[in-house]
Amino acid sequence: MIYHFDILSSTNDEAFDPRYGEGDVVWAGQQTAGRGQRGHKWLGGEGENLMFTAIFEPRFLPPVRQFLFSEAVALAIVDAMREWGIEAKIKWTNDIYVGDSKLAGILIEHRLVRGELARSIAGIGLNVNQTVFDDSLPNPVSMAQISGRQFDCREVLDSVAEKLQQRYMQLRQGEAGALQEEYHNTLYRLDEQHWFALPDGNSFRGTIRGVEASGALLVEKEEGTVGSYMFKEIEFVLKNR
Repeated sequence: MIYHFDILSSTNDEAFDPRYGEGDVVWAGQQTAGRGQRGHKWLGGEGENLMFTAIFEPRFLPPVRQFLFSEAVALAIVDAMREWGIEAKIKWTNDIYVGDSKLAGILIEHRLVRGELARSIAGIGLNVNQTVFDDSLPNPVSMAQISGRQFDCREVLDSVAEKLQQRYMQLRQGEAGALQEEYHNTLYRLDEQHWFALPDGNSFRGTIRGVEASGALLVEKEEGTVGSYMFKEIEFVLKNR
């Protein structure tokens, strides 16, 4: 069931309320404290974009394989965009890109109970009809800008929710290999050389070669060595030098 609110502090915070169950979606017209992956605030055009959280209870999935859930969610958004005539890519770990511009962001959060994934939520911010963005956002784009027309946000939400259920069922049925292969093939800048930044301030040119089961990004350096980087251990430099 989809629960709509005019305003919430955060759909992810609301989604952890036990009154919601698996398959439910919490949707807000406006968020006052929405957040992105690196602690960034999610800035959404009021009424123009989608800000929602989908709720799942994947107890069947070992916590060490939790990145499979992230892969399923990202692929679901790509699936839904394709239905609307938009070809998107997955920028590791959980951004959705069209060209070199960000169309959507995903924030995955898990709650473990007795060693099981009792609740996994996928907070999604999708730029739908916004055409003027805050200058602090480096490279946003919306479905409207890509397609040259406006969209019904509820129809787009229904499409994404349907694809989320389909990908989740694929995960539940044990089709991890197929999910991983599709995620790999949909990676933004796969097998392309790009600049990357490290936490110590250094940067290097490298080529994405894939993603490990743990979620670590595999990047081949110019000298031929391949490094494995977890979230926050490496970052794309948005504009190549």
